[in-house]
Amino acid sequence: QAEERFNMNDNPFVGDWTYRSFLRNPDLSVEFNALRFGAGNLKIIASPFGTVQGTLGDTGWSLDLTGHCSFGNPNQIRFQGKGVISGEEWIYDYLGYLTPSWPNGIEEVPSIAGTIVRTISHSNGQAKAGFVASWIAVRQ
Repeated sequence: QAEERFNMNDNPFVGDWTYRSFLRNPDLSVEFNALRFGAGNLKIIASPFGTVQGTLGDTGWSLDLTGHCSFGNPNQIRFQGKGVISGEEWIYDYLGYLTPSWPNGIEEVPSIAGTIVRTISHSNGQAKAGFVASWIAVRQ
């Protein structure tokens, strides 16, 4: 019954987002651009209640996303991205939270903040499984 009452247009995660991920390096002397882990377009499409489907990618790479979301305080999204990039399989797991709105905020754009883990190694073992980074996505 809950699924019947749920309007997929009410899912705050559905839509197009600008995605950026960052290395977790605490050294303030590191140039900001050196912290870049990845960037692309995150597209979450309407899907049955509580599930997540979409894509994440940019020129030359794309991951298909499947997962779930839950609604509360805060709203949470969790998905896995899979794709074949330059002939090898990439799998990453993502966890994110819809950031709350400020009551006195101006020019505020909806955003998601979260964490990512490389699920399997790639690049001939140079990109090791278990590596963790942080990510943000801002609604386009």
